[in-house]
Amino acid sequence: MTTLADPVPGGRPGDVDRATALSGELSGRGVHGVVLAYVDTAGVGRVKTVPTAKLASAAAWGVGMSPVFDTFLAGDSIVTTDVLGSPDGDLRLYPDLDHLVVLAGQPGWAWAPVDRITQEGERHPGCTRTLLRRIVADAELRHGLAFKAAVEVEWAVGQGPAAQGDFTPALSGPAYGAVRQVELSDYTADLLAAFAAQGVEVDQLHPEYAAGQFEVSVGALDPVAAADRSVLVRQTIRGVAQRHGLVVSFAPAVFAEGVGNGGHLHLSAWREGANLHTGGEGRYGMTADAEAFAAGVLAHLPALTAVTAPSPASYLRLKPSQWAGVFTAWGRETREAAVRVVTGTVGLRDQAANLEVKPVDLAANPYLALASVIAAGLDGIASAAVLPEEITGDPARLDADRAAAQGVRRLPTSLAEAVAEFREDACLRGALGPVLADAVIAVREGETASVAGLDDAGIAAAYRWKY
Repeated sequence: MTTLADPVPGGRPGDVDRATALSGELSGRGVHGVVLAYVDTAGVGRVKTVPTAKLASAAAWGVGMSPVFDTFLAGDSIVTTDVLGSPDGDLRLYPDLDHLVVLAGQPGWAWAPVDRITQEGERHPGCTRTLLRRIVADAELRHGLAFKAAVEVEWAVGQGPAAQGDFTPALSGPAYGAVRQVELSDYTADLLAAFAAQGVEVDQLHPEYAAGQFEVSVGALDPVAAADRSVLVRQTIRGVAQRHGLVVSFAPAVFAEGVGNGGHLHLSAWREGANLHTGGEGRYGMTADAEAFAAGVLAHLPALTAVTAPSPASYLRLKPSQWAGVFTAWGRETREAAVRVVTGTVGLRDQAANLEVKPVDLAANPYLALASVIAAGLDGIASAAVLPEEITGDPARLDADRAAAQGVRRLPTSLAEAVAEFREDACLRGALGPVLADAVIAVREGETASVAGLDDAGIAAAYRWKY
């Protein structure tokens, strides 16, 4: 007879016993429910929740959720591929107990990321967390590489309660100004306390450029954990804001004009404990593999935007001369370059040196974005790609001849253009696999169709509260 403690296809040996113990511990701490979280193809966080007493059952058998969400749009319309989008079938959500945390910003709740498994115990080909784990494992097997990653999170804070329409900034004062820090001092102090209670290492938290905008930078982890942390950080920001009577938007463009919310990726490659982005003989201390990795990211960047900038609203943010990185260019500490080489301060470079990929926003599924960027960089290593000449200053000011000589070209200016680039990129589509690649195309085309006829203000309004 099968018992609850027997190993099951989607779980791991020992998870049920561990979940049973955790359930008792959580109940003793006043936790009544567990949020089971993942991110869909459109970049929207989706959840199921279970009572704390059912955590062991979730660890053993998973929790049901339809695969149709792989082809949901941000507005909850459904598109289809030849595999996905049907009302048929079921998946099981299996919580990763290693990353379960008690939510300090939502008393009474804990949170855990999930892996999505079929009822037959197979890894679901649309599960982006599984995809990222596979690509990281392949990099170690084929190239001896490990990675550290972090996702910057920018958000706009508004006066609440939220009406599903206009946004009124909760901040005045100049960009990065002391006035802004004081105005939301209680909120941000509680936010820092919540992060600390949840084990989230914060490097910086500060007011940013746009109206009502803040940014938090967190410590680097392995890519899967970094993507998990990005989802948790946003859950926490939203939960703490709610308790302060505030609302938040992570949309790429809260307004049609001005600077939007980014979700820049920071990524470093390591081999045998050594950071490949420093101590080498290449430019700024990069090793040959680090240069080739950066070259691979640059080469695939036009197609990557279909993944890293996946919303029609993303292209309201991706404008020249706004530090969004909208040209295929790289430079050391150049904030207009799409790929910024961060060397770090002397004395810390062996730990701090990394690449920042800038044309990324928080409509992007972080698992999918990291997996795609790593796949692009690995293709650069495999092909010994050559990193072109760096740029300084704003690439928008380069004349046509100089831009062509340095391989600098404008990234797609619309989601439709990005999808066309993605369709032509066999490397990225191959890395994602046919089921997920087709879902990316279908969802992006669906988003484009959903805003047909809207002006920029209408597009910003349509996505303001979706992420």
